[in-house]
Amino acid sequence: MLYTVTFNPSLDYYLKVNNIKRGAVNRAAGEKLIPGGKGINVSLALKELGDDTVALGFIAGFTGRAILNEINGRGLKNQFIEVEGQTRINVKIKSVAETDINGEGARVTPADVTLLVKRLKKMLRGGDWIIISGSVPTTLPKTIYADFLDELKPPKSVNVVIDASGQLLTESLRHKPFLIKPNIFELCEIFGIPQTLDVRKITECAYKLQKLGARNVIVSLGADGAVMVTETDQSMYVRAARGQLVNSVGAGDTMVAGFVHEYINTGNYFKALNFATAAGSACAFTEMLPTREQIEYVESLML
Repeated sequence: MLYTVTFNPSLDYYLKVNNIKRGAVNRAAGEKLIPGGKGINVSLALKELGDDTVALGFIAGFTGRAILNEINGRGLKNQFIEVEGQTRINVKIKSVAETDINGEGARVTPADVTLLVKRLKKMLRGGDWIIISGSVPTTLPKTIYADFLDELKPPKSVNVVIDASGQLLTESLRHKPFLIKPNIFELCEIFGIPQTLDVRKITECAYKLQKLGARNVIVSLGADGAVMVTETDQSMYVRAARGQLVNSVGAGDTMVAGFVHEYINTGNYFKALNFATAAGSACAFTEMLPTREQIEYVESLML
């Protein structure tokens, strides 16, 4: 079973605004409201690829219930815990440039986290996967991913994937996750270096994260593809397919889902990285999360 954990889900409100003007009243040319949060996106992408997945995390208030209604309608298995406050609303403005305004999130407490640990422990079996991704509410410390794994104590046969930034990611490395996936901005922030697309330098930084505990590291480079270093001492670079950017939201999450799906099926790092990169690109080329057919078509352009 593939479990995703989303500490800070969202209800994403997309607004299309033609030539937005600051300090003035702007009229939307289109709008939509969809469930968000990195773990939820990963589970939805995994479900589209035919994998058995359960989404876990925390929801609150009427916004949280709206998320549950939507994902239940899509047939996504879930075990969310209701907490105090309101699940955040993230505003995604699509104009000449993309502008995101993300809310803070619900009031999740350490006791709520312990309840989630107990729930997941009852379901977890050897060979399962846990994918923990995204930001956390301001009520929780930046060590919470590591703290969560301290409490959970997953068996060694369970593969843990972490997709997060900053201290949330670095503190969790002592648990030796199977995979981490920082993007290029997050990687450069961790090491305090200027943003670079030098593959050699990116690979060196990925190896440093590996020495800190990560078994495998993917660094996503957006339209420029991805770099990976593996626990079998391989390093590789995959170029992304070329296409028109439509929506970058969820591309990294679809990439994680694509990698996990393909690695489970082939056990081959390069095939998994190639499929993951195709999945991320396909997401960027569409308004919503891509279908399996769209991902496979983009992958065919990369061969």
